[in-house]
Amino acid sequence: MDSNNWLEQLMMLGIGTTSLVAEKLRQVSDELVKDGKLNPEQAKVLMNDIVQQLKSEQGNWELQMQRQMRNMMQDLGVARQSEVDELRGRIDRLERELRNLENKLWR
Repeated sequence: MDSNNWLEQLMMLGIGTTSLVAEKLRQVSDELVKDGKLNPEQAKVLMNDIVQQLKSEQGNWELQMQRQMRNMMQDLGVARQSEVDELRGRIDRLERELRNLENKLWR
């Protein structure tokens, strides 16, 4: 199970959701302008404010998703990449030591 791929997919889902929300908000603001409830400048300012808020919240959402994914993987007992790398290094050292011992025995 590739956690980076899942995380990427979740982030893309968040980006897609944000885009859909922004598009729907544009439609609503266009309707409000059309109905005379907002003038075009007010609609533009309102949309810019909302889109900025969505973008900043999206960054927070991505960080939360990364934290949640790390916690979930830890709860499942999946080793972090740094732990796997450390174990690989230890295995490499042990294999070298074993080869050295074998070579000493056969001399």
